[in-house]
Amino acid sequence: MRRSTIIPAGFVILLIVLSAWCKPFDASPYLKWVNGPSHDAGFFPIAVWLQNPTKAGKYKDAGFNTYVGLWKGPTEKQLAELKKAGMKVFCHQNEVGLKHIDDPVIVGWMHGDEPDNAQSLGKGKGYGPPIRPKKIIDDYRTIRSADPTRPVLLNLGQGVAWDGWHGRGVRTNHPEDYPEYVKGCDIASFDIYPVAHSRPQVSGKLWYVSKGVERLVKWTGGNKVVWNCIECTRIQNPTNKATPHQVRCEVWMSIIHGSMGLIYFVHEWKPRFNESALLSDPQMLSAVTAINRRIIHLAPVLNSPTLEKAAIVSSENEGVPVAVMTKRYKGAVYLFAVGMRNGETVAKFTIKGLAGEKKVEVLGENREILSKNGVFKDKFDAWDVHLYRITESSSD
Repeated sequence: MRRSTIIPAGFVILLIVLSAWCKPFDASPYLKWVNGPSHDAGFFPIAVWLQNPTKAGKYKDAGFNTYVGLWKGPTEKQLAELKKAGMKVFCHQNEVGLKHIDDPVIVGWMHGDEPDNAQSLGKGKGYGPPIRPKKIIDDYRTIRSADPTRPVLLNLGQGVAWDGWHGRGVRTNHPEDYPEYVKGCDIASFDIYPVAHSRPQVSGKLWYVSKGVERLVKWTGGNKVVWNCIECTRIQNPTNKATPHQVRCEVWMSIIHGSMGLIYFVHEWKPRFNESALLSDPQMLSAVTAINRRIIHLAPVLNSPTLEKAAIVSSENEGVPVAVMTKRYKGAVYLFAVGMRNGETVAKFTIKGLAGEKKVEVLGENREILSKNGVFKDKFDAWDVHLYRITESSSD
């Protein structure tokens, strides 16, 4: 006969708390939607905006896994092309879309683009006010009632990051609209393109990308998925275009500040219109492909919980702050760091609870740094990104 063991009530409570806290490291943020994006913990949405489905194979080769938007669609032909290429899509819930409600090629629905901007009244008639948040919320309920198994995406304009954006018309300098807008979606996204931007208030200030992401995370209370758009062409700027280095910086600024999905904007109007300008730019296409493949490789890590305040970073140059995100995955600590201004600095990282000497692998750079009791330094040139991995069991 075994002797009974009495477990103290306090210990039981601790076990319950720990079981709730210790969620799977690699849980998908899309589990709640049966027909939504992949539930695989190794999935990270890398999308392209409003492209012809006939080019889906080329985008897939470059590491893209999602289309967002279909011109005057979805149509039967567009969905057939995407299915042939194995590409998923967020599209409008039109008549064709609802006919394909059981089709796995559709993983999400979407509102019209940038409803927070002043709306055209027709050719030559000027612009009226933005679409009211209440209309977006009502439309969201309608979309959800027709299909609650897929998430609804809302992409907002640059007013998310820049209060002074005059394109909002009568609602310029009214950021209080946005906490209302995001009630009308499951995935909140926005776009701003600092390098190609024509206004000096934003031009060249890459951190507006991360500012918008931070605000969406705040406005959604951290309870909704946040995506954002990334520039990689000159768009409408005849002189300025993001470099591959700057694109990589914008991507990791976004992720470090809370973005869980990327939408590349690949259109270009100068010097001529090119709907898929990324595919016509070998250097940029190669760089974007490399960025995408790195993200895909790290997706299980990126989908794991962020360790708040697990690492402290200080910058020797106060004019160049360094942002960092910390993860722990399968016996390793990951630090993702980015210089937030156009300048050089040396950053000092302090990882709590990391004792002894350990090798810090700088991913993709073929170099290592030595960490002593969780402390190491590294140099950041303008707009640099460094991705670090420290295997906790290793020591010298």
